[in-house]
Amino acid sequence: MHQIACHACDLIHDIPPMPSRAAACCVRCGSVLFRAKPNSIDRTLAWTLAGLVLYAIAVSYPFLAMKIGSVVQQTSLLGGVQQLFNQGIIPLATLVLLTCVVIPLIQMLSLLYVFIPLKLKTQSKFAIPVFRLLGHIKPWSMMEIYMLGILVSIVKLGKMATIVPGLAVIAFSLLIFVLAFALSSVDHHMVWERLGGKFAKVTNPSEKTMKLVSCEACHLLSRWPKNSEGQIVCCPRCSGEMHQRKPNSLMRTWALLIAAIIFYIPANVLPMTITSAVGSTSADTIMSGVIYFIHSGSWEIALVIFTASIFVPFMKFIILIYLLLSVQFKSIKRPKKRTRFYHFTEAVGRWSMLDVYVVSILISLVKLGFLADIAAGPAVIYFAAVVVTTMLAAESFDPRLIWDVVEEKS
Repeated sequence: MHQIACHACDLIHDIPPMPSRAAACCVRCGSVLFRAKPNSIDRTLAWTLAGLVLYAIAVSYPFLAMKIGSVVQQTSLLGGVQQLFNQGIIPLATLVLLTCVVIPLIQMLSLLYVFIPLKLKTQSKFAIPVFRLLGHIKPWSMMEIYMLGILVSIVKLGKMATIVPGLAVIAFSLLIFVLAFALSSVDHHMVWERLGGKFAKVTNPSEKTMKLVSCEACHLLSRWPKNSEGQIVCCPRCSGEMHQRKPNSLMRTWALLIAAIIFYIPANVLPMTITSAVGSTSADTIMSGVIYFIHSGSWEIALVIFTASIFVPFMKFIILIYLLLSVQFKSIKRPKKRTRFYHFTEAVGRWSMLDVYVVSILISLVKLGFLADIAAGPAVIYFAAVVVTTMLAAESFDPRLIWDVVEEKS
């Protein structure tokens, strides 16, 4: 039996030995605490090795080809990134490169670096910081959103040209599932016990005599040292910096949220793409893109874009404002529901990257000179900023503050 603190409400639980594939949930807020995963090392290594093979194919072969008459334009996985660099939109090109190409590769290489020595019953020198990094970058791997962007682009361009998927698209599609299976096979608690050793159970903790703090990276419960004001406290297992609560959580969340709201205005007013065709030029905003798909009969695509690019960011603003005000005004109403709202903002915010990926795909495919050309508009930069700042805002908010108020008034 071991102890773990809920990452959402900080309630300490005793976790008994669990059957295979079982999950333990917090009795107070309902968040998932622990999942028992069988054969974690073998399954993770198998999926990761398969993923590396698919990754090599995805980055080496043609991704999509657009055919208009006898004119054929091909693009690779890196084609959109290259076009963004050519247009001078370097921050956005870097963001697309990281989220769809670099971070997935880092995830697979990190899994191999950690799990191959575990399989051989040894330990790599930098296994602990590498495994800690793996947890931090997980939300920023967005291949499945890029794949959805491909489908939207195919529907949009299908009216004017024939779109031919390449071998890389098939490999990329399979890679999304394979990497998801690899990451879901990781038994984090088992890995941390192998890497950092088992620590003695803390019995009968009393808030009057000691404070227990959970490491955000490896979830180890440790005694908070006395007279540690102004000092950096590190986890004894993973060496990550520990905090009783996220530093300046409310202030940082407010700052990032206000910045996101400011970016949201030009993101919706300015054009996302600028299309030139046979001497004429037109500019499309997010909403005009939604209207285009409605008029063309693609209601499903219009709904997807509207949800990901307009509804989700707006809902994140509303939910984060509600959470921040409820904590600042010390509300004790519906803490469990507010915790679920927080999990919702964490889960869906990244899907707003859809429009950014659609733009990167379109500008790499539609390069036909005088016949047709699509360039990224200024709104795409602001919209990418909205996605990043809202994700950082959700990450900065500490849901344990919701329950601190409840405990103070109980």
